[in-house]
Amino acid sequence: MSINRAIISGNLTRDPELRRTQSGMAIMSFGVAVNDRRRNSQTGEWEDYANFIDCTMFGNRAESLANILTKGMKVAIEGKLRWSQWERDGQKRSKIEVVVDELEFMSSRNGGGQGAQGGYQQSSGSQGGYQAAAPAPAIDPASAVYDDDIPF
Repeated sequence: MSINRAIISGNLTRDPELRRTQSGMAIMSFGVAVNDRRRNSQTGEWEDYANFIDCTMFGNRAESLANILTKGMKVAIEGKLRWSQWERDGQKRSKIEVVVDELEFMSSRNGGGQGAQGGYQQSSGSQGGYQAAAPAPAIDPASAVYDDDIPF
């Protein structure tokens, strides 16, 4: 048996980029910075080290969230890890990214840091819509993305 689940929380490193496949499906890409804490062996002090994680979301939900997410927002995401490889200028390159299934805002749109009480929670469950703790934008519940919709 294999399990491929990733749960991370951190801050967006850039505004999301929205593009479309030839068939018209929306693809949103964004980055999340997650801090690790390690003890510096020379000073004995604890230090934060940033990890930068590439994230991708597909479908109508990605299109809706692209208008809401901004650089610096704190989010929690859950998804699957995906490894990809390509060649550029004769060199093979690869990366691991998170294909996002669920996203929850951990801070308000203006960065007020209200936590989960002031944000929106989006779920990919059977309803496929938003569960709002605050007024949420209108989202079509039929816009959920399923594995069959992901182009890989």
